[in-house]
Amino acid sequence: MPLQHQIDVGLRGGRVASRRDFLRNVGAAATAATAAGVLSWTDRVALAASDLRRRGKRCILLWMAGGPSQFETFNPKPGHENGGPTKAISTSVSGIQISENLPRLAKVMNELAVIRSMASKEGSHPRASFLMHHGYLPMGGVKFPTLGANVAHQIGDASSELPSFVRIGRGGQNPGNGGFLGVDYDPLILASADRPPENSRPTTDRARYERRLGLLKNLETSFGAVEGADVVADHKKLIEASSEMILSPRMEAFDLDREDQRTRDAYGEGQFASGCLLARRLLDFGVTFVEVTLNGWDTHNDNAARTAELCGQFDQPMAALISDLKQRGQLDDTLVIWMGEFGRTPRINGRAGRDHYPRAFNVAMAGCGVRGGQVIGQTSPGGEQVTDRPVSPKDLYQSIYTALGINPDHENMSLSGRPIRLVDEGAPVDELFG
Repeated sequence: MPLQHQIDVGLRGGRVASRRDFLRNVGAAATAATAAGVLSWTDRVALAASDLRRRGKRCILLWMAGGPSQFETFNPKPGHENGGPTKAISTSVSGIQISENLPRLAKVMNELAVIRSMASKEGSHPRASFLMHHGYLPMGGVKFPTLGANVAHQIGDASSELPSFVRIGRGGQNPGNGGFLGVDYDPLILASADRPPENSRPTTDRARYERRLGLLKNLETSFGAVEGADVVADHKKLIEASSEMILSPRMEAFDLDREDQRTRDAYGEGQFASGCLLARRLLDFGVTFVEVTLNGWDTHNDNAARTAELCGQFDQPMAALISDLKQRGQLDDTLVIWMGEFGRTPRINGRAGRDHYPRAFNVAMAGCGVRGGQVIGQTSPGGEQVTDRPVSPKDLYQSIYTALGINPDHENMSLSGRPIRLVDEGAPVDELFG
């Protein structure tokens, strides 16, 4: 018979404790019990897992919605007709060149690993974006959680007053949500990094606000007793989490005005720059996964000029983010991923644009044990084919979870009772960590 271990949690003033209060109290009680030597081995393992979670790793996904051209970013082909007018520049790592559009990132190449051999079969925006956000293709009847939801579920701090998963900007097509993990792991979506979350300031004093919450609870209880119990349960979760967040002093996490001007200048100007700075700031306040979107990469027309302009929007902020994390001693525990849903065609079309091309594109990563200063894989001289070390989206997902200390083989149970692995195929790209 399995032994049951019980920890009594006192309730303040007879109130029902919130989920976060409960988790905090459990942690304190467990720590005291350990000190007293009354916990079993299994309890100590569970406590160690909790401790690891608190010291856990974090992730920032820089999502390039639309499919960025590899030729004008991290895999230029100067001198080849497919390369277009974009030149290559040297980086801080001898022998590695990237596009002239990325001079700031060239200076931090020693922290970056570039995979030039990403290969997929998905060339439509909805399916490719879904695949690169979830590690799976869409499947009827299964609501796969997106990457940020899975990471938040695995290593997020459930006792935090802030959400574990924040998405800044609209994430293009099919960015996903908590899926079958539930509303607890849906992202908090910020339309702009320069403004606090919408409707996040109570319009009354705290006492009146809490009375209104009590009234809402009574109404929901009555409705749930008749019909819509699941809907009421999900709504209660959202209201509880939202209320704890907006009443928390940690809401200052969303206030970029608290950053000094020198730091703001380092990240540069624009929405994406603000998004990168806010992402770093949110990590400081305990958020586990932040996704920042830069739209506009679907360059079927005038590719070279449009891509140069888009590179100008992320080059400085991304370089500043990596340098900032490094200086703060946080890069070792923070994985930064730059990617989109696919690349662009080697041949330039009649409108001076490049079309969709999933057969060979690039991804860049930094931090969290990823060895910087390297290029993995290569393509043919004209960029048509991957000629060395092909990396699939499944391989990439295996690598991401491995870097974050998450078991890629972990199984969650879908709503239909079907076990679903975080990644069902592929293998980690060992060179990333070598």
